[in-house]
Amino acid sequence: MSRVTAVERPGVLPSRLPVREFAGACVGVCALAAAELAARRTGGGEVPVVRVDDGAVAAAFVSERHLRTGGRAAESFAPLSRFWRTADGWVRTHANYPHHRARLLSALGTPEDPDEVAAALAGRSAREVEETVTAAGGLAVALRTPGEWAAHGQAAAVARLPLVERVRLDSAPPRQFAAVGGGDPLLPAAGLRVLDLTRVIAGPIATRTLALFGADVLRLDPPGLPELHDQHTDTGFGKRSALLDLASDREVFDELLAGADVVVTGYRPGALDRFGLNAEALAERRPGVVVAQLSAWGATGPWAGRRGFDSLVQAATGIARVEGERDRPGALPAQALDHGTGYLLAAGVLRSLSDQADAGGSRLVRVALARTAGELMVAGGSGDAVHGGEVPATPWLAERDSPLGRLRYALPPVEFEGGPRDWARGPGVWGADAARWL
Repeated sequence: MSRVTAVERPGVLPSRLPVREFAGACVGVCALAAAELAARRTGGGEVPVVRVDDGAVAAAFVSERHLRTGGRAAESFAPLSRFWRTADGWVRTHANYPHHRARLLSALGTPEDPDEVAAALAGRSAREVEETVTAAGGLAVALRTPGEWAAHGQAAAVARLPLVERVRLDSAPPRQFAAVGGGDPLLPAAGLRVLDLTRVIAGPIATRTLALFGADVLRLDPPGLPELHDQHTDTGFGKRSALLDLASDREVFDELLAGADVVVTGYRPGALDRFGLNAEALAERRPGVVVAQLSAWGATGPWAGRRGFDSLVQAATGIARVEGERDRPGALPAQALDHGTGYLLAAGVLRSLSDQADAGGSRLVRVALARTAGELMVAGGSGDAVHGGEVPATPWLAERDSPLGRLRYALPPVEFEGGPRDWARGPGVWGADAARWL
């Protein structure tokens, strides 16, 4: 008997590429990994049946659009985060964060005026802009066709990787799980501690999902790096949030690491190495840990060290060209690379926890937005624009009070029989919690 049931709603997430099917698959593998861990922790009985509803998945994949805080809609992309015409094509910029916006403007030599930015970009080639802005620490990517991306060295690097890379790091003894009862709800990650060193969307979605299943998730952010309020609210359900300077508060971090079961990082490959936070060092300091790493472009290749976001990966890999029209680029109906990769990362962590119970070993799980994009592109599509029918999201929305105000939000789409249908707690104020375990 199949352990997965599906409710298909063909009108959701309309696109040329098979986003609806891909999104459902990402959620489904995450739910199945959670259900299998739940079966193990309740005595090894039958794996609970997983249910994947396209409506729930679609609502969750555009959760930021459904979010209301005190009746206020979430802010979307900043004015300078968009596609721009260049002398020979198009370039996509990302400037939602103040420091990225400042670097973009410095590289272009313009004030914060969209008209002046447009004029500066119109006289340059897209690849020149890409390299100039990147060298300044900003974010800009030239629009490429699928063929142009396939010929790129970074495409070759990520194509060699599995969609979810899982590696055994050492011979740490098997994990001993405390049994969990078959209560309501069944929480397969109960009692586990997760250090969350991620930002933006994909990483926080992964840790938000682990929190849904009962993990104590503590997100740590550096005090001097700003976070977007609505983004934190949308991805902060079930978690606590603390500020910690890894350079000056090493003793505090070491104490947290000593009690952690999982460490999730979402910074550029190598960015945290100076703090001794590469996978091998973490496993040496905390044998038996699961280290989960997320990046935009992958851990190897010429772009491995570059910053990146979902919208930029869509532009570079050819997705924006596929989803666009003849005279301008387009976009997926959701930030599906972020959301899909987040659920894949959570699935990898849950699966690694199950594997540890059998074979032990510290574990590494790695995913990349560009690798997820490659999987979506390989899946292909009709090539024709797909228009969806109206599928109201209301059944998959909920409301609750929180320290941030009255919230309306999308419910989690990851569902198995007997499992949780909502987070135990809503998001709190960014950085307001103590840096300690419950």
